[in-house]
Amino acid sequence: MKKMLIVFSLSLIFVLSLGLITSNHTTSVSSAEPTQDSEELRLQDMLISMLTPDIEKDLRKYYYPNIIKDFSPIVAPWKIEVKETRRVNGFRGFELQITFEIEPTDGGQWVPIGKDRMTYEITSGPTVKLINHTHLKTYKYPSES
Repeated sequence: MKKMLIVFSLSLIFVLSLGLITSNHTTSVSSAEPTQDSEELRLQDMLISMLTPDIEKDLRKYYYPNIIKDFSPIVAPWKIEVKETRRVNGFRGFELQITFEIEPTDGGQWVPIGKDRMTYEITSGPTVKLINHTHLKTYKYPSES
């Protein structure tokens, strides 16, 4: 798993370095639904798939039991939107930051329970570290009838 994350991270860095990074080394991702597949989209989806367990673990710590007492939140990959990626030290190393907006769900009916913005730092090793979590909104969960 660690070897796969290193290979993926290096692939992502390579793709980002091909011109997807602006002059200040920041990339924002469009929120429009993709209309066709691409290498960049597949790499983004792989990254999200690999980071989902870390995202879910951090959201569970935040939501359960303080916001939701009946269940732990679940994160669906299609409810994670990449908002920004950036290099921390330019091309001097493999330190990257990625910011997501996430809508965790109940996991059963996939009802969204809130919205969060989370920034992770990914470094070679590999290490994945949550560096910022902003809870944006708590949604009212429908009661059972």
